[in-house]
Amino acid sequence: MSDAITDRTDGVYDAFHSNERLQDAFTTGTFPVSVYGLGKMGLPLAAVFADVTGNVRGVDIDPSIVDAVNDGRCHVKREPGLPSLVERSVANEALVATTDPRDAAKEATIHVVIVPTPITDDNEPDLSILDTVVEDIGHGLEAGDLVLIECTVPPRTTRDRVVPRLETVSGLTRDEFGVSVCPERTSSGRALEDIRGAYPKVVGGIDDESTRVAEVIYDEINDTGVIPVGDATTAEAVKVFEGVYRDVNIALANELATFTDELGIDVREAIDVANTQPYCDIHEPGPGVGGHCIPFYPYFLIDPFETDAPLLETARGVNDSMPGFTVEKLREGLEVTGRTLADATVLVLGLTYRPGVEEIRASPSLAIAERLSQAGTEVYGVDPMLESAEEFALELITLEGMGELTLDGIVLVTPHKEFETIRWSELEADDRTVIVDGRDSIEPSSLESAAQRVYTIGGGHNV
Repeated sequence: MSDAITDRTDGVYDAFHSNERLQDAFTTGTFPVSVYGLGKMGLPLAAVFADVTGNVRGVDIDPSIVDAVNDGRCHVKREPGLPSLVERSVANEALVATTDPRDAAKEATIHVVIVPTPITDDNEPDLSILDTVVEDIGHGLEAGDLVLIECTVPPRTTRDRVVPRLETVSGLTRDEFGVSVCPERTSSGRALEDIRGAYPKVVGGIDDESTRVAEVIYDEINDTGVIPVGDATTAEAVKVFEGVYRDVNIALANELATFTDELGIDVREAIDVANTQPYCDIHEPGPGVGGHCIPFYPYFLIDPFETDAPLLETARGVNDSMPGFTVEKLREGLEVTGRTLADATVLVLGLTYRPGVEEIRASPSLAIAERLSQAGTEVYGVDPMLESAEEFALELITLEGMGELTLDGIVLVTPHKEFETIRWSELEADDRTVIVDGRDSIEPSSLESAAQRVYTIGGGHNV
């Protein structure tokens, strides 16, 4: 490490600081923190940093988000404890928001990046948002600063893209600042719990000093502890591998579910019993895979690298086929009673990708509604999380309003807790309504006379 760094006492990336000295400086706010991105994962992270350090600037390009935060209001919905934490942090002047990333970069010693990495229509990771933030940080980066990459990116992004750009823009050399990848491991609806220690934090730096300092910082935030890994690329791979594992495992469960009718068994029961063997952990089948993570992370390996990934590609194909499989089961059920999709009225229950969250990205309901609409079906949707369903090829109605419709079919995609009050056996007096349960969430005891018209993905017909 250069003398310029070793002699510094005001930077966090500094071998002069012992772990104890770093802990003290971090928790007392001596090292100002800027968090870039105040979305549904960024705001909870900024609030936790503010709670620990008392000296955080949150950065977002959306003026309405910045105004809300500076007023002490939380724009992220359904995150237990977050509204009160944001309000308290702002009131204590521990958290302030700005739309000026370069000004925030000039003021900060620790830079935390948590911005989205979307996928293009060609399934290529779009790193343009990250590039912009890195450019802004570079303009304010000083010797001794530390950059923490929390967002999920393809492996080698930090080494090959982030660090060279920071060097070019800042005029600093690689040994004058630190960079560590510390991927978020957070789920909607439990962000504060996850950040504070539901799982260990993973950190991996571009050098040993970056890893050490990141470990000290996150050890003050995460009660479960920190797992340091060999380097930044390994840390990036950890997060991507977590998502890829789930996508491939779900694809296995979904493919097994397609054998249900031919085998004449409840595949879900077979999976549950198979999982009592300690080396087996098959996930649950369903109507598809949604969210901003699992459907996209495989492309962080498939697209940027020359190595073939036939398993990842196949898994994506299987999971993407499940909305079509779901609609086909509905079509078969209608056909038994002489009806077609073109003359049917169908209700899609649950439009978000997961119960209790507002996120609709890649939700199976999007593709299911689109397929039904293209077939000429009259499609309605119910979701207690949503006030609007403009992205869906259906008409949004209330849960109470579904009782006013004469329904030929119902597809249960996302089992929100509110659906537990539905009286399935009273929906249609002539027992002609076909129900496709995508998540095995309808209790048999609630079916009564409706039992013969329900098909569960992976379970078959309820008889």
